[in-house]
Amino acid sequence: MATLLRTIIGLPGPSGFGSASTAEQVTAGVDASRHTVIITGGSSGLGAETARVMALRGAHVIIGARNMDAAKAVQKQIVQNTPAARVDVSQLELSSLNSVRSFADQFLSQDLPLNILINNAGVMYCPFQLSEDGIEMQFATNHLGHFLLTNLLLERMKSTAETTGIEGRIMNLSSIAHIGPYLEGIKFDKLNDKNAYNDIFAYGQSKLANILHSNELARRLKEEGANITANSIHPGLIRTNLMRHSVAFITMLRAFTSVLWKSIPQGAATSCYVALHPNMKGVTGKYFADCNEEKPSSLARDEALAKKLWDFSEKLVS
Repeated sequence: MATLLRTIIGLPGPSGFGSASTAEQVTAGVDASRHTVIITGGSSGLGAETARVMALRGAHVIIGARNMDAAKAVQKQIVQNTPAARVDVSQLELSSLNSVRSFADQFLSQDLPLNILINNAGVMYCPFQLSEDGIEMQFATNHLGHFLLTNLLLERMKSTAETTGIEGRIMNLSSIAHIGPYLEGIKFDKLNDKNAYNDIFAYGQSKLANILHSNELARRLKEEGANITANSIHPGLIRTNLMRHSVAFITMLRAFTSVLWKSIPQGAATSCYVALHPNMKGVTGKYFADCNEEKPSSLARDEALAKKLWDFSEKLVS
Protein backbone atom coordinates (compact mmCIF):
# COMPACT_ATOMS: atom_id res chain seq x y z
CA MET A 1 0.00 0.00 0.00
CA ALA A 2 2.87 2.36 0.83
CA THR A 3 4.47 1.67 -2.56
CA LEU A 4 1.19 2.32 -4.39
CA LEU A 5 0.66 5.59 -2.50
CA ARG A 6 4.21 6.65 -3.29
CA THR A 7 3.61 5.91 -6.97
CA ILE A 8 0.39 7.91 -7.07
CA ILE A 9 1.86 10.92 -5.27
CA GLY A 10 5.22 10.67 -7.02
CA LEU A 11 7.23 10.73 -3.80
CA PRO A 12 10.80 9.41 -4.02
CA GLY A 13 11.64 6.02 -2.55
CA PRO A 14 14.87 4.86 -0.84
CA SER A 15 16.88 5.54 -4.02
CA GLY A 16 15.92 9.21 -3.89
CA PHE A 17 13.82 8.84 -7.03
CA GLY A 18 10.23 7.84 -7.71
CA SER A 19 7.47 7.57 -10.29
CA ALA A 20 7.70 11.28 -11.16
CA SER A 21 11.45 11.16 -11.86
CA THR A 22 12.59 11.38 -15.48
CA ALA A 23 15.43 9.58 -17.24
CA GLU A 24 17.43 12.79 -17.41
CA GLN A 25 16.96 13.45 -13.70
CA VAL A 26 18.11 9.99 -12.56
CA THR A 27 21.26 10.20 -14.70
CA ALA A 28 22.20 13.80 -13.91
CA GLY A 29 25.96 14.11 -13.46
CA VAL A 30 26.70 10.62 -14.82
CA ASP A 31 29.53 10.34 -17.35
CA ALA A 32 28.85 7.39 -19.64
CA SER A 33 31.48 8.27 -22.24
CA ARG A 34 33.34 4.98 -21.66
CA HIS A 35 30.20 2.90 -22.15
CA THR A 36 28.85 1.12 -25.21
CA VAL A 37 25.14 0.34 -24.95
CA ILE A 38 22.84 -1.84 -27.02
CA ILE A 39 19.12 -1.04 -26.77
CA THR A 40 16.57 -3.24 -28.49
CA GLY A 41 13.40 -1.61 -29.73
CA GLY A 42 14.98 1.84 -29.72
CA SER A 43 12.98 3.19 -32.66
CA SER A 44 10.09 4.59 -30.59
CA GLY A 45 8.65 5.06 -27.11
CA LEU A 46 10.72 4.02 -24.10
CA GLY A 47 13.56 2.65 -26.21
CA ALA A 48 13.97 5.90 -28.12
CA GLU A 49 13.97 7.96 -24.92
CA THR A 50 16.43 5.59 -23.27
CA ALA A 51 18.71 5.88 -26.32
CA ARG A 52 18.46 9.67 -26.26
CA VAL A 53 19.41 9.97 -22.61
CA MET A 54 22.22 7.39 -22.88
CA ALA A 55 23.66 9.37 -25.79
CA LEU A 56 23.18 12.61 -23.88
CA ARG A 57 25.34 11.16 -21.09
CA GLY A 58 28.07 10.31 -23.61
CA ALA A 59 27.50 6.61 -24.24
CA HIS A 60 27.99 5.02 -27.64
CA VAL A 61 24.47 3.77 -28.38
CA ILE A 62 23.56 0.98 -30.79
CA ILE A 63 19.83 0.76 -31.51
CA GLY A 64 18.52 -2.60 -32.62
CA ALA A 65 15.19 -2.15 -34.36
CA ARG A 66 12.76 -3.85 -36.70
CA ASN A 67 11.70 -0.57 -38.35
CA MET A 68 14.91 0.90 -39.73
CA ASP A 69 13.26 4.05 -41.06
CA ALA A 70 11.93 4.87 -37.59
CA ALA A 71 15.29 3.98 -35.99
CA LYS A 72 17.15 6.27 -38.40
CA ALA A 73 14.70 9.07 -37.61
CA VAL A 74 15.45 8.63 -33.89
CA GLN A 75 19.16 8.60 -34.64
CA LYS A 76 18.86 11.83 -36.66
CA GLN A 77 16.84 13.57 -33.94
CA ILE A 78 19.31 12.59 -31.21
CA VAL A 79 22.31 13.85 -33.21
CA GLN A 80 20.50 17.09 -34.07
CA ASN A 81 19.88 17.77 -30.37
CA THR A 82 23.24 16.42 -29.18
CA PRO A 83 25.80 16.93 -31.99
CA ALA A 84 28.48 14.93 -30.18
CA ALA A 85 26.18 11.93 -29.78
CA ARG A 86 27.39 8.54 -31.01
CA VAL A 87 24.38 6.56 -32.23
CA ASP A 88 24.27 3.65 -34.66
CA VAL A 89 21.29 1.62 -35.84
CA SER A 90 21.07 -1.99 -36.93
CA GLN A 91 18.28 -4.28 -38.14
CA LEU A 92 16.84 -6.54 -35.46
CA GLU A 93 13.62 -8.55 -35.48
CA LEU A 94 13.42 -10.18 -32.05
CA SER A 95 10.82 -12.76 -33.12
CA SER A 96 13.28 -14.19 -35.67
CA LEU A 97 16.19 -16.22 -34.30
CA ASN A 98 18.02 -15.76 -37.63
CA SER A 99 17.66 -11.98 -37.33
CA VAL A 100 18.96 -12.08 -33.75
CA ARG A 101 21.98 -14.09 -34.86
CA SER A 102 22.63 -11.71 -37.77
CA PHE A 103 22.44 -8.68 -35.48
CA ALA A 104 24.85 -10.25 -32.99
CA ASP A 105 27.26 -11.33 -35.75
CA GLN A 106 27.28 -7.83 -37.21
CA PHE A 107 27.95 -6.24 -33.83
CA LEU A 108 30.67 -8.71 -32.86
CA SER A 109 32.41 -8.29 -36.22
CA GLN A 110 33.01 -4.61 -35.40
CA ASP A 111 35.18 -5.57 -32.42
CA LEU A 112 33.44 -3.03 -30.19
CA PRO A 113 33.24 -3.29 -26.41
CA LEU A 114 29.86 -3.86 -24.78
CA ASN A 115 29.10 -2.57 -21.31
CA ILE A 116 25.30 -2.40 -21.16
CA LEU A 117 22.55 -4.45 -22.78
CA ILE A 118 18.99 -3.18 -22.43
CA ASN A 119 16.47 -5.76 -23.64
CA ASN A 120 13.67 -3.28 -24.19
CA ALA A 121 11.74 -4.38 -27.31
CA GLY A 122 8.41 -6.12 -27.01
CA VAL A 123 4.90 -6.80 -28.24
CA MET A 124 1.74 -6.80 -26.18
CA TYR A 125 -1.68 -8.50 -26.26
CA CYS A 126 -1.37 -9.45 -29.92
CA PRO A 127 -3.67 -12.00 -31.56
CA PHE A 128 -2.39 -15.58 -31.70
CA GLN A 129 0.45 -15.93 -34.15
CA LEU A 130 3.53 -18.11 -34.49
CA SER A 131 6.93 -16.68 -35.31
CA GLU A 132 8.91 -17.90 -38.30
CA ASP A 133 10.52 -20.36 -35.88
CA GLY A 134 7.12 -21.73 -34.85
CA ILE A 135 7.03 -20.05 -31.43
CA GLU A 136 4.08 -18.10 -29.99
CA MET A 137 4.77 -14.49 -30.93
CA GLN A 138 4.73 -12.77 -27.52
CA PHE A 139 7.02 -15.41 -25.99
CA ALA A 140 9.27 -15.37 -29.07
CA THR A 141 9.65 -11.58 -29.16
CA ASN A 142 9.60 -10.64 -25.50
CA HIS A 143 11.62 -13.51 -24.07
CA LEU A 144 13.23 -15.95 -26.48
CA GLY A 145 14.81 -13.43 -28.84
CA HIS A 146 16.32 -11.57 -25.91
CA PHE A 147 17.46 -14.82 -24.31
CA LEU A 148 19.39 -15.73 -27.45
CA LEU A 149 20.72 -12.20 -27.98
CA THR A 150 22.02 -12.05 -24.42
CA ASN A 151 23.75 -15.40 -24.73
CA LEU A 152 25.36 -14.42 -28.04
CA LEU A 153 26.73 -11.15 -26.61
CA LEU A 154 27.65 -12.40 -23.14
CA GLU A 155 31.27 -13.31 -23.86
CA ARG A 156 31.88 -9.85 -25.30
CA MET A 157 30.36 -8.29 -22.18
CA LYS A 158 32.57 -10.47 -19.96
CA SER A 159 35.73 -9.54 -21.84
CA THR A 160 34.79 -5.85 -21.81
CA ALA A 161 34.21 -5.88 -18.06
CA GLU A 162 37.48 -7.71 -17.48
CA THR A 163 39.52 -5.45 -19.75
CA THR A 164 38.06 -2.11 -18.68
CA GLY A 165 37.21 -2.84 -15.06
CA ILE A 166 33.76 -1.34 -15.70
CA GLU A 167 30.87 -3.41 -14.41
CA GLY A 168 28.65 -4.77 -17.17
CA ARG A 169 24.89 -4.44 -16.75
CA ILE A 170 22.06 -6.36 -18.38
CA MET A 171 18.43 -5.28 -18.05
CA ASN A 172 15.26 -7.05 -19.11
CA LEU A 173 12.17 -4.89 -19.37
CA SER A 174 9.43 -6.84 -17.64
CA SER A 175 6.13 -5.47 -16.34
CA ILE A 176 3.72 -5.55 -13.43
CA ALA A 177 1.80 -7.81 -15.83
CA HIS A 178 4.13 -10.62 -14.75
CA ILE A 179 1.70 -11.19 -11.86
CA GLY A 180 -0.96 -12.29 -14.36
CA PRO A 181 0.38 -15.18 -16.44
CA TYR A 182 -1.28 -18.54 -17.00
CA LEU A 183 -2.07 -20.41 -13.78
CA GLU A 184 1.07 -22.56 -14.04
CA GLY A 185 3.23 -19.57 -14.93
CA ILE A 186 4.83 -20.86 -18.13
CA LYS A 187 2.90 -23.18 -20.47
CA PHE A 188 5.89 -25.34 -21.34
CA ASP A 189 3.76 -28.11 -22.86
CA LYS A 190 1.21 -25.91 -24.62
CA LEU A 191 3.26 -22.83 -25.46
CA ASN A 192 2.23 -22.87 -29.12
CA ASP A 193 -1.29 -24.24 -28.70
CA LYS A 194 -3.80 -21.86 -30.31
CA ASN A 195 -6.69 -23.41 -28.36
CA ALA A 196 -4.95 -22.69 -25.05
CA TYR A 197 -3.96 -19.15 -26.00
CA ASN A 198 -5.10 -16.03 -24.16
CA ASP A 199 -3.48 -12.77 -25.25
CA ILE A 200 -3.41 -11.22 -21.76
CA PHE A 201 -2.12 -14.35 -20.01
CA ALA A 202 0.43 -14.88 -22.78
CA TYR A 203 1.77 -11.37 -22.25
CA GLY A 204 1.97 -12.00 -18.51
CA GLN A 205 3.80 -15.26 -19.23
CA SER A 206 6.38 -13.46 -21.36
CA LYS A 207 6.93 -10.78 -18.72
CA LEU A 208 7.30 -13.45 -16.03
CA ALA A 209 9.87 -15.10 -18.29
CA ASN A 210 11.82 -11.81 -18.42
CA ILE A 211 12.24 -11.81 -14.64
CA LEU A 212 13.04 -15.52 -14.42
CA HIS A 213 15.65 -15.06 -17.15
CA SER A 214 17.25 -12.13 -15.33
CA ASN A 215 17.33 -14.01 -12.04
CA GLU A 216 18.85 -17.18 -13.44
CA LEU A 217 21.36 -15.19 -15.47
CA ALA A 218 22.32 -13.21 -12.36
CA ARG A 219 22.81 -16.45 -10.44
CA ARG A 220 25.04 -17.93 -13.13
CA LEU A 221 27.12 -14.79 -13.54
CA LYS A 222 27.61 -14.47 -9.79
CA GLU A 223 28.61 -18.12 -9.50
CA GLU A 224 31.11 -17.60 -12.31
CA GLY A 225 32.52 -14.45 -10.70
CA ALA A 226 31.80 -12.31 -13.77
CA ASN A 227 31.71 -8.54 -13.26
CA ILE A 228 28.23 -8.27 -14.78
CA THR A 229 24.85 -7.72 -13.15
CA ALA A 230 21.42 -8.73 -14.46
CA ASN A 231 18.17 -7.14 -13.31
CA SER A 232 14.57 -6.77 -14.46
CA ILE A 233 12.47 -3.64 -14.68
CA HIS A 234 8.84 -2.56 -14.63
CA PRO A 235 8.80 0.82 -16.42
CA GLY A 236 5.27 1.68 -15.34
CA LEU A 237 2.08 2.27 -17.27
CA ILE A 238 2.89 4.30 -20.38
CA ARG A 239 0.87 4.85 -23.55
CA THR A 240 3.18 3.73 -26.37
CA ASN A 241 2.93 1.81 -29.67
CA LEU A 242 3.26 -1.37 -27.62
CA MET A 243 -0.45 -1.09 -26.88
CA ARG A 244 -1.64 -0.95 -30.50
CA HIS A 245 -3.29 -4.39 -30.29
CA SER A 246 -5.36 -3.56 -27.22
CA VAL A 247 -6.85 -0.08 -27.62
CA ALA A 248 -10.24 -0.92 -26.05
CA PHE A 249 -8.73 -2.72 -23.06
CA ILE A 250 -6.14 -0.01 -22.44
CA THR A 251 -8.78 2.74 -22.70
CA MET A 252 -10.82 0.96 -20.03
CA LEU A 253 -7.72 0.37 -17.90
CA ARG A 254 -6.76 4.05 -18.06
CA ALA A 255 -10.23 5.04 -16.90
CA PHE A 256 -9.62 3.19 -13.62
CA THR A 257 -5.89 3.82 -13.21
CA SER A 258 -5.35 7.29 -14.65
CA VAL A 259 -3.27 8.52 -11.70
CA LEU A 260 -0.72 5.73 -12.22
CA TRP A 261 0.17 6.51 -15.85
CA LYS A 262 3.53 8.05 -16.70
CA SER A 263 5.04 10.11 -19.47
CA ILE A 264 7.66 8.46 -21.67
CA PRO A 265 10.56 10.35 -19.98
CA GLN A 266 9.27 9.06 -16.63
CA GLY A 267 8.82 5.56 -18.02
CA ALA A 268 12.43 5.42 -19.24
CA ALA A 269 13.80 6.53 -15.87
CA THR A 270 14.10 3.09 -14.26
CA SER A 271 15.99 1.63 -17.24
CA CYS A 272 18.43 4.55 -17.20
CA TYR A 273 18.79 4.42 -13.44
CA VAL A 274 19.59 0.70 -13.32
CA ALA A 275 21.91 1.03 -16.33
CA LEU A 276 24.00 4.00 -15.18
CA HIS A 277 23.52 5.04 -11.58
CA PRO A 278 26.50 4.36 -9.27
CA ASN A 279 24.16 3.16 -6.52
CA MET A 280 23.42 0.11 -8.68
CA LYS A 281 26.97 -1.19 -8.52
CA GLY A 282 26.97 -4.86 -7.57
CA VAL A 283 23.18 -5.10 -7.39
CA THR A 284 21.98 -8.16 -9.30
CA GLY A 285 19.02 -10.51 -9.59
CA LYS A 286 16.55 -7.83 -8.49
CA TYR A 287 13.31 -6.34 -9.82
CA PHE A 288 12.91 -2.56 -10.02
CA ALA A 289 9.97 -0.20 -10.42
CA ASP A 290 10.05 3.60 -10.11
CA CYS A 291 13.86 3.38 -9.67
CA ASN A 292 13.46 1.34 -6.48
CA GLU A 293 13.76 -2.35 -5.73
CA GLU A 294 10.39 -4.09 -5.43
CA LYS A 295 9.32 -7.64 -4.62
CA PRO A 296 7.97 -9.52 -7.66
CA SER A 297 5.48 -12.37 -7.54
CA SER A 298 6.20 -15.71 -5.93
CA LEU A 299 6.41 -17.34 -9.36
CA ALA A 300 9.01 -14.76 -10.39
CA ARG A 301 11.07 -15.75 -7.35
CA ASP A 302 10.83 -19.49 -8.05
CA GLU A 303 14.43 -20.64 -8.63
CA ALA A 304 13.42 -24.06 -9.92
CA LEU A 305 11.08 -22.46 -12.46
CA ALA A 306 13.86 -20.11 -13.56
CA LYS A 307 16.22 -23.03 -14.17
CA LYS A 308 13.52 -24.96 -16.02
CA LEU A 309 12.82 -21.95 -18.25
CA TRP A 310 16.55 -21.56 -18.97
CA ASP A 311 16.88 -25.18 -20.08
CA PHE A 312 13.65 -24.96 -22.10
CA SER A 313 14.83 -21.77 -23.82
CA GLU A 314 18.23 -23.25 -24.64
CA LYS A 315 16.54 -26.14 -26.43
CA LEU A 316 14.32 -23.77 -28.41
CA VAL A 317 17.23 -21.67 -29.70
CA SER A 318 19.61 -24.57 -30.37
